[in-house]
Amino acid sequence: MLFSKRTSFAIVFFVLSTLVACNYFPYAKTNQVYRKHNKELIKLVKEDPSIQTIDQLPKAAEWVGTTNFDLRKPNFVIIHHTAQNSCEQTLRTFTLERTKVSAHYVICKDGTIHHMLNDYLRAWHGGVAKWGNNTDINSSSIGIELDNNGFEPFDSAQIKSLLLLLSKLKETYKIPANNFIGHGDIAPVRKNDPNIQFPWIDLAKNGFGVWFQPNLIDTLPAGLSIPLALSMVGYDIKDTNAAILAFKRHFRQDSTSIINESDRSVLAQLIQNKLLH
Repeated sequence: MLFSKRTSFAIVFFVLSTLVACNYFPYAKTNQVYRKHNKELIKLVKEDPSIQTIDQLPKAAEWVGTTNFDLRKPNFVIIHHTAQNSCEQTLRTFTLERTKVSAHYVICKDGTIHHMLNDYLRAWHGGVAKWGNNTDINSSSIGIELDNNGFEPFDSAQIKSLLLLLSKLKETYKIPANNFIGHGDIAPVRKNDPNIQFPWIDLAKNGFGVWFQPNLIDTLPAGLSIPLALSMVGYDIKDTNAAILAFKRHFRQDSTSIINESDRSVLAQLIQNKLLH
């Protein structure tokens, strides 16, 4: 009888342990942190300006609230590679508060999409960056991370999911085609993602980003230097060599910093496109 009771207890314990293991979700606690922080931000948004103090400024006796407003909408999409070895590793990184990095979306190699942050909230993905006159990219963009260590091709299932996601984002937020760019474009000194094997031409064919006509021979206006041409496209030219490398990585799938006549033609077409839009 004692043996039977012990055996029964062991079986029950095994079953319960298996059920707990099967139902275990490693991000339950970090999801709670998300919801708590989200509630704090909602509280700030709901705060009515009439109770806010304005020190040393003449404040009206009665508050008048405008009737015309909505949420800020993203106007850029910044594409990254994770530079890590798995989707799980990236999810872990983005759920550790000490890392101070995040993205709105993470797309795994098999095409699975993790929507980690509400599109209207500000992710910490761009860092110190600049595109044209925009020096606060995080406040105006959606960050998308692709599971890729930085040296390998991008999986077809992953790109298929990316194109579906970009279509949704473009339609929802009316994001201009020119504003689908890479992390390496906005931070050429620090970053090189997505890597040189990323299929920018396929994105451009679908309306996400701009491209050029390879057989068109166009010339830069007389007197227009390469650095100035790059800045007209949008690149930060504080480090000219880094800007050239970023341009060639994106538009030429090239890792050299030498500018030839074909590169000049591409720059001329990109500038013309920018001026038209």
